[in-house]
Amino acid sequence: MTEHYQFHLPDMSCGHCVAAITEAVQAADAAATLQFDREQRRVQIASGALDQQALAELLSEAGYPPASPASAA
Repeated sequence: MTEHYQFHLPDMSCGHCVAAITEAVQAADAAATLQFDREQRRVQIASGALDQQALAELLSEAGYPPASPASAA
């Protein structure tokens, strides 16, 4: 079952950030889909393999720690 999670990423500001985040998430779950709102610095991630905590850890490791709280969308 695919779950949708939304994260606020204060450090995300450009296309390079989007590419780095996409690469990090899809390396762990190739089927994950990501929707970005760069202006609001938010990303919505749909993943059937990763839960909210795992995604938050991946984002942090990629250099984009989510602001708390993250939410299921």
